[in-house]
Amino acid sequence: MKYIYTEKKDTRSGFGDGLLEAAKKNEDVLALCADLTGSLKMDAFEKEFPDRFFQVGIAEANMIGIAAGMAQSGKIPFTGTFANFSTGRVYDQIRQSVAYSGANVKICASHAGVTLGEDGATHQILEDIGLMKMLPGMTVINPCDYNQTKAATLAILDHDGPVYLRFGRPKWPVFIPEDQEFVIGKGILLQEGSDVSIVATGHLVWEALQAAEKLEKDGISAEVINIHTIKPLDEEIILKSVQKTGCLVSAEEHNIYGGLGESIARLLSTQHPAPQEFVGTQDTFGESGTPEELMVKYGLSAEDIVEKAKKVIKRKS
Repeated sequence: MKYIYTEKKDTRSGFGDGLLEAAKKNEDVLALCADLTGSLKMDAFEKEFPDRFFQVGIAEANMIGIAAGMAQSGKIPFTGTFANFSTGRVYDQIRQSVAYSGANVKICASHAGVTLGEDGATHQILEDIGLMKMLPGMTVINPCDYNQTKAATLAILDHDGPVYLRFGRPKWPVFIPEDQEFVIGKGILLQEGSDVSIVATGHLVWEALQAAEKLEKDGISAEVINIHTIKPLDEEIILKSVQKTGCLVSAEEHNIYGGLGESIARLLSTQHPAPQEFVGTQDTFGESGTPEELMVKYGLSAEDIVEKAKKVIKRKS
């Protein structure tokens, strides 16, 4: 199947629309925001359910603590702020009040990665997935487009336990079917191939599909897998693919240390050793620039995936 897109929409809008729909489905859904209602696309929720919306202000640690308390009383709180403030700034509160307690809090984080763009390195967190996946019991989800982000937001409503949901700011191709089922912990095979497995997450899924097209022109058959759930990792779909292709490229808008690629490396080293190449940021902070410029500079483009695919195939042979 060839994936195409007819429009671009930001994944944060997928979260906003999914949150509103979740609130209509379940009256226990509450929303908390740290002074970024517009940026998180939580406006519609606030307008329709003002009594279930809590503007905490620039006090992210308090927001997590309040959410944990709400969860203990049977409510389902969704917190919203930038990914940098959702994780690094409040890690102690998440660890102690949410993860340790197994609280049913949904930590929803926008503006992740270098595609945040001009806001620069202080806001472009590239280590958040690593921070969150190390917490016992934390589910970590990183959807790839508007439709999948909306579906993920609805899916975590029915999941009992803490969740970290990561999404972004830029308008991105919408290519996942609107009615595609979202199952937490189950990757999606987007394209079958026989020469190399490309396992991608978030914004890099689209780049992986573009890379597969380029590789096809060079006579290379690439299998593309969308891993929207970093934890729990769908080990079965990855192992099945690598057993067929013999090698793998991981692709993510995140530091190569601590992200999806590292989880895959652990899996391969223990269950099916095979060559792997990593597409991700190379232990660095970001900088100001357009999303497109930064994707290229930090080696996150389709062309970079193509280069790593050809390299890992040579290692296989």
